[in-house]
Amino acid sequence: MKPITTIDDVIAILDEIIEECLATENTLGYFAVLYQKVTIKVKEEIAAGFFDDGPRMEKLDVVFAKRYIDAYFAWTKKQGVTKSWEVAFTEAQNSNLIVVQHLLLGMNAHINLDLGIAAAEISEGNPIGNLENDFKRINDILASLVNEVQQGLSSIWPFLRKLLRLSGKVDNYIVDWSMELARKGAWKFAVQMAGLQSNDWPEETNVRDQKVAAKTKIITQPGKWILLLFWIIRMSERGTVADKIKKLRR
Repeated sequence: MKPITTIDDVIAILDEIIEECLATENTLGYFAVLYQKVTIKVKEEIAAGFFDDGPRMEKLDVVFAKRYIDAYFAWTKKQGVTKSWEVAFTEAQNSNLIVVQHLLLGMNAHINLDLGIAAAEISEGNPIGNLENDFKRINDILASLVNEVQQGLSSIWPFLRKLLRLSGKVDNYIVDWSMELARKGAWKFAVQMAGLQSNDWPEETNVRDQKVAAKTKIITQPGKWILLLFWIIRMSERGTVADKIKKLRR
């Protein structure tokens, strides 16, 4: 894998991951598609002057993305990864999960563990508080893509729109994990990491990793009502894994 130093490098390598997942019918492609959409949007907003510090945000994007990309390729080579990613990658093989659950597994590992580490890393030597406004703007970008993702999911689940009218639980489930935990938990963790000496990072990362990995049960075992709703959706999902990746990619 060639070095990743720019946001364009990130977009290109995500394309490679998506293509590989299409060829192998790998459900990990769902998260890769969502992540590429977010990355492209971040690139556009950097160019538009949306952030206080565009170059710093590109650096954050690259450092953040590399944690996922490195984990993905390490996993495919049967090398060690963080517990959070190990659980997410293992659950990708669970045929009983629906697309939303696969997306949330990736979000859980990447946002709740990787984002805080990346934010602290690029702030080293500077007050991390300087990053807070732009950190929140990243969450705004994630929020703006929720509806777009739902459009893609609606083409996979014929009855999704009807279900969302009857119950906002699926919608809230996506928003709660991708927005609230990113906004609160990840930033709190970033500030905590930034306040530590670098030799204390591994231990603190390990503690956080174990907690984040444990949260996957909320995704895979969310309770009877949500499980029933997900079972209905699972029965109505259309197409192969590759078909679903293509629909999400549009």
